[in-house]
Amino acid sequence: MTACGGPPAAEKKAENVPPPQPVTGLTALYQMFNQARQWAPDVQLLRARSIRLQEVPDAPGKSGAWEATFVSAGRSAMRTYTYSVVEAQGNLHQGVFAGPEEGYSGPRGQNRPFPINVVGVDTDKAYQIAAEKGAYYAKEHPQMPVFFVLETTAAHNDPVWRVGWGESLGTSGFSILINAATGQFVQALR
Repeated sequence: MTACGGPPAAEKKAENVPPPQPVTGLTALYQMFNQARQWAPDVQLLRARSIRLQEVPDAPGKSGAWEATFVSAGRSAMRTYTYSVVEAQGNLHQGVFAGPEEGYSGPRGQNRPFPINVVGVDTDKAYQIAAEKGAYYAKEHPQMPVFFVLETTAAHNDPVWRVGWGESLGTSGFSILINAATGQFVQALR
């Protein structure tokens, strides 16, 4: 006997699956942090950044993929993790993916590790503040992508979210620093 009456249940179920949605930085960071703690209980965050995906359009303060580098003083090592809402090019896997362990001999330059719990402001809020402070630039460049970098700088005690307009930090013509602990505007950079 053959059934008639429509596509199989598996096909119906696939039709009802909503498309993947971008996530905020803290959503992705905590997913990666949970795995990083299994690697080393003393991990601290060194740097995080958003990754643009063609498969998942960005939304204000959200991205389809994120990358974070964690360090362990006890292991004298660091490890980069990615979190993606889909499988994508560039070795991005859906969910959390751990890269190889690398040596770490301590802070160099302006970047220094910090505990993840000092980050109290998520990227959606950082974007909102940056969009207000940089409204003139955003208005002049409405189609320009926005990226996020979380790191420490030599000039600031707390980590900062860098909200930048452009494809990357190296090509950005404008960005705004937001204190990641308090949400206060720090400075605009050209």
